[in-house]
Amino acid sequence: EWEHKHKKNRVKDRAQRNAARSAVKKKVGAAAIKGKDVGHKKAVSKGGSNSLANLFVQDPGANRSFSRTAKGAMRSETSKREKRK
Repeated sequence: EWEHKHKKNRVKDRAQRNAARSAVKKKVGAAAIKGKDVGHKKAVSKGGSNSLANLFVQDPGANRSFSRTAKGAMRSETSKREKRK
């Protein structure tokens, strides 16, 4: 209830993440995404979409390692780990 009143975008963002995971699950199967994250090739915050062409399965560490600003926005779509490669 608190989230609905004070953090309206959180509910919308979570619903969008759940929809993305569901779409990929239908395409590749539940076993293929077990223990994995569904990532966006182009982040939704940067103009990406939830279309299957923009989604892919990746390790959780790779999906959660983007640097953020003080307000939580992504600084870059390339993680520090990918920049080192």
